[in-house]
Amino acid sequence: MDATFCSLHAGCPGLTCRQFAAKCITQLQSPHSVGRRSVRKTQLCSDLRKTAQDSSVKASAATASAAPVKKQDQESFILSTVSDMEEERRNSNDRASTQPTPSVSGRGSQDALDSQYWQELLSSPEPEMFGHRAKSASDAAVLRRKGHLKEQDKMIEFLLAMHHTHTSEEVMQKMDRWIMEHRQQPQHSRLKRMVPSVGSFFTPLKLVDAFREFDQFFALSRRKYVPPNFAEMRHILNIAQVHSSAAGLKLITFDADGTLYADGAHMEHDSKMISHIINLMRSNVHVAIVTAAGYPGQADKFEQRVAGLTATFRKLHLPQHIMDRFHIMGGECNYLLRVSPTSKELEFVPDQEWKTPCMQAWQEEDIKYVLREAEKLLLDTSYQLRLPVKHIIRKERAVGLIPGAPTIYEVLEELAITVQQQLVDAPLPFCAFNGGGDVFVDVGNKSLGLEALMQYLKFNPSQVYTALSCSDLLYDLELCSDWV
Repeated sequence: MDATFCSLHAGCPGLTCRQFAAKCITQLQSPHSVGRRSVRKTQLCSDLRKTAQDSSVKASAATASAAPVKKQDQESFILSTVSDMEEERRNSNDRASTQPTPSVSGRGSQDALDSQYWQELLSSPEPEMFGHRAKSASDAAVLRRKGHLKEQDKMIEFLLAMHHTHTSEEVMQKMDRWIMEHRQQPQHSRLKRMVPSVGSFFTPLKLVDAFREFDQFFALSRRKYVPPNFAEMRHILNIAQVHSSAAGLKLITFDADGTLYADGAHMEHDSKMISHIINLMRSNVHVAIVTAAGYPGQADKFEQRVAGLTATFRKLHLPQHIMDRFHIMGGECNYLLRVSPTSKELEFVPDQEWKTPCMQAWQEEDIKYVLREAEKLLLDTSYQLRLPVKHIIRKERAVGLIPGAPTIYEVLEELAITVQQQLVDAPLPFCAFNGGGDVFVDVGNKSLGLEALMQYLKFNPSQVYTALSCSDLLYDLELCSDWV
């Protein structure tokens, strides 16, 4: 119990031990918790709160008299309180075991209550549980939604490791030289030897300039004790890529869920991205939304996801040659849509006009095999993880699993990675991804979709810029990209 409590407190650095104990007490005494807490435990929590208040008064008095409260005293108070609560829980269980129950065993009842507790914990918004945290370049709310497993990139990890022996500016100076060398000799460069997974750089990157721009706002170089974190390195690389791609930009693509709008949401009329997208289109830049959402034969459902944007097209009476610069790539790489010149609504582009020869050669029996095996893996893994399944969604080119109970990011990630690792004999390319509240497996992936889109619009990688979520960086994207 002590270890569990301390690990939870470690995740809330903005709170003192006493403040965190008070938050835990509030959670225990919520109206939803009455059924699983005894009267004695409620009284204990009340006494604990009073003790915490008394200790706070004593601490204030000690501070006024220049005698600070020792950290050990705070921790001893918390740990002793947790020990008392654990002892009371054991005593309560002992008393319950001596009393017969009419229908449900004591263990089964406890399991049900524990399950209810964790479901409430998972569904509770973070601010209610842990209070507000200071925002930073890596916002806590975003990290909670995305999960820590996605904070992985060998290139960024290498940059962070260099900070053990270099200043940030020295790191960027060396990287500028190594990237220039890598662009000339990609297979034999020094950077390739140090980071074997590094890809291609289609444009030069001025990381020193990007670092100085970032440093003006976040004072990274002035910090003495806190080194740069993963998100800050990612932002610096993104800034460098934006500046480098701006001059020759012809096509910009965005991921949808988690990038243009929240997971499962729509682009409404008040979205701030609408004006930016239209300004890009008016500046002779093509814009495409590349999304995993797939609705075969239902262009109106794609339209609903971006209703605010397409309605603005019609409201502004944009000329057709400008609306021709907007596309949606759906189902990862399976459906391409454009704005109809007659109805001014979205319509499908015929497959033969845009799909690559490789994609057009996919056989229906191979597609069914991939989806059937993926569904089996999803169900088997969810059973092993004791995750109830609410729905299995089957589509023309995709299959998805909807959990039947609240869960955490790591469980959904385990489902997705299991399919990626174990469906090794698939006759077709596929992708498995964690959607935040579900897990889907699609035939194809966004790398193939972007390749087909560039071929359809006749652009080369140096003219394309894409803003993707980190799950899409698992695939080899042969173009300039940012992680957002």
